[in-house]
Amino acid sequence: MLEIKNLSWTAPDGRKIINDISLDIPNKKLIVITGPNGSGKTTLAKVIAGVETAESGSVLLDGEDISSLNITERAKKGIGFAFQQPVRFKGISVRDLLMLASGGTATDRQLEETLYKVGLQPEKYLHRDVDAHLSGGEIKRVEIATVLLRNSKFMLFDEPEAGIDIWSFNNLIDAFSSLKKNTDSSIIIISHQERILAIADEIVLLKNGRIKEHAAKDDIFPRLFCMNSENCGKKRCGCPKEVKA
Repeated sequence: MLEIKNLSWTAPDGRKIINDISLDIPNKKLIVITGPNGSGKTTLAKVIAGVETAESGSVLLDGEDISSLNITERAKKGIGFAFQQPVRFKGISVRDLLMLASGGTATDRQLEETLYKVGLQPEKYLHRDVDAHLSGGEIKRVEIATVLLRNSKFMLFDEPEAGIDIWSFNNLIDAFSSLKKNTDSSIIIISHQERILAIADEIVLLKNGRIKEHAAKDDIFPRLFCMNSENCGKKRCGCPKEVKA
């Protein structure tokens, strides 16, 4: 289990971006963290991963306090992080990148099986360079594959839909749906896309750096997309006032 206890983080300009957030992420779940722009979603992801350091609070992984560890040390403990904009590497092949992610221990069969899991055909992608010739959707799926090969207990993805076309987005949804069924890891996705929210086990709604609601998907999903409509708040709407955007 990943336990987040009373996390706070303030931007250099003095704005409180994360404000005393506590959250438990159970094992073997797909959790989507959502909310309006500026609600603190990406910052929370970076604090969990160790890209940013919380000014207060703690992050515990299976009971161990990892708050003082950096992103590399947290990755070794089992937290895999995929950036919103994956890095491209001229002159490095997909195979090279996957081998680096595995620590040099993966077999060719493991590399092939991992690419299949994210919807890429190994014979077409293993020897391609991780550069501008890969589409946004392809590079996102390659990055998911690197997270898988790290044997991460918790896989964290920051807005994976950013900058990709609708065809790639459809394939990305398929990849996450497959991961949900075929991995023992927990998956945490930062997103406001309806189709990603629809495949979640649980949804966490942030607003102004605080958790407004955390519930099973079936409890919160029907209300999320009417919050700003003319019917929001009416009897048939079902939105409690406290979760209005």
